[in-house]
Amino acid sequence: MPVLKQGSRPPWVGFGAAVWVQIAAGNAYTFPLYSHALKSVLGFNQQQLTILGVANDIGENVGILPGIACNKFPPWAVLLVGVCLSFLGYGVLWLAVSQTVQSLPYWVLWIALCIATNSSAWLGTAVLVTNMRNFPLSRGTVAGILKGYVGLSAAVFTEVYTMVLNGSASSHLLLLTLGIPVIGLTMMYFVRPCTPASGEDTSEHIHFLFTQAASLALAVYLLTTTILKEYLSLGNTICYIFIAVMVILLMAPLAIPLKMTLFPANIKKPVPQTDVVSDLNQTEPLLTPSSSASYLGSFYELEDVSELDMLLAMGEGAIKKKRKPRRGEDFKFREAVIKADFWLLWFVYFLGVGSGVTVLNNLAQIGVSLGVNNTTILLSLLSFCNFLGRLGAGIVSEHFVRSKTIPRTFWMAVTQAIMILSFLLYASALSGTLYAATALLGICYGVQFGIMIPTASELFGLRHFGIIFNFMQLGNPAGALLFSGFLAGLVYDSEAAKQMGSSCIGPNCFRFTFLILAGVCGLGTLLSIILTIRIRPVYQMLYAGGSFRLPSNSGH
Repeated sequence: MPVLKQGSRPPWVGFGAAVWVQIAAGNAYTFPLYSHALKSVLGFNQQQLTILGVANDIGENVGILPGIACNKFPPWAVLLVGVCLSFLGYGVLWLAVSQTVQSLPYWVLWIALCIATNSSAWLGTAVLVTNMRNFPLSRGTVAGILKGYVGLSAAVFTEVYTMVLNGSASSHLLLLTLGIPVIGLTMMYFVRPCTPASGEDTSEHIHFLFTQAASLALAVYLLTTTILKEYLSLGNTICYIFIAVMVILLMAPLAIPLKMTLFPANIKKPVPQTDVVSDLNQTEPLLTPSSSASYLGSFYELEDVSELDMLLAMGEGAIKKKRKPRRGEDFKFREAVIKADFWLLWFVYFLGVGSGVTVLNNLAQIGVSLGVNNTTILLSLLSFCNFLGRLGAGIVSEHFVRSKTIPRTFWMAVTQAIMILSFLLYASALSGTLYAATALLGICYGVQFGIMIPTASELFGLRHFGIIFNFMQLGNPAGALLFSGFLAGLVYDSEAAKQMGSSCIGPNCFRFTFLILAGVCGLGTLLSIILTIRIRPVYQMLYAGGSFRLPSNSGH
């Protein structure tokens, strides 16, 4: 008989704690805040800097090990690895930028940056996998909210960078060295597997709406205060007040478990048990393979089942012989990786995020080349719109998948088509288009994350979701290496050489890069349409009747 391994408390405490961990896990998005210091203090050229940007993306997205670990170790152990990596990696970078240690070799800094940002993979995997399993019937919403907070993390760090650290890159690296471990160690106790929230709980939808509203309020607040800081002279007192309000908004999701503690819902009285037979009849359906419990895979185990019992059960039809899983059921990684849909999803994600991360890694240089010396607002705008894309992807795709059974990947096709427009705007370098192009790109870039994660779980299940979605995320560093490290870096340095300097000014610095990226997104749009057509039957099966239905063979 299956034995429940999780805690019995509701999962909202861990969900609120996950928000803080996700903010810490977004540390890789702050690369533009200290990239200029790496270039000026250490004397790097643009191609060397873009290769460091590739290290940033490799570390952030190579999550195969945490994907495997999340099925073998408790979340706190996975978080602990992330804490150690951030302390070690960012500590080395701080020593270099602060010039506490002189003349560190380039390769040491490259490895240190990989180690530092790999903390993102461990921290993010621990909370995302845990909460997706804690809310198996609301995975699109959960992924949208949690990945939304990751997208918002750059704006959170920028707020602290401008208002508390006075734009000091070395102080920012010291904050990452010490602050991320503090958050990880503090939240480690609260992020744990819990009894899955019931799909029939009417308050769950309200709680998610509250969290979405709180995250949106935080996003608007961060963008507004960053702009105020840029154009107004604010005293230290005002700045500290702004930071305090930000912290309160970050704590808003914890109001849900607080409310549930102070005002607990009425629990129905249990039905009196007359005898052992009636008790078995009542409890047995909840333990069948088709239940949401068995769908959580690694959280449940069979105990004390003899071979004779298994043979009898097979003879009675209660257990079927093992067969290869169908789309929508639980796949092992080696079973998923041979499927065409797996690679279609990977390439669609690779083309979308690979082109988007090229702009993120070179945002400071793009702004300077087009006449914007202070790129703080650009970074905050990109972070805000990245957040909107991630959050909106969960909300919009969840609505249409339940009402029209439209596969989530349809929205990847729409947004990659819009990304073509944004890259053409960048290439045109027309007056006033820089901020519009950045806003469009940020939204569309965020959608790629918010769609890929629940899609991978719906096609290939939750049991081995950690390693499957982390393999998908390899599309990000692969795109960064190809489009940012080689394409953008080489084009920029070539144009800078024509101008007889180390820096490049003017639209030609990135124009050819943007035109190539527009073509990349055109290919991505085509592939995402093909994928959407292929997986439409899966979504019609999973969401028939407007609600998510667990496949009958899930958990085997």
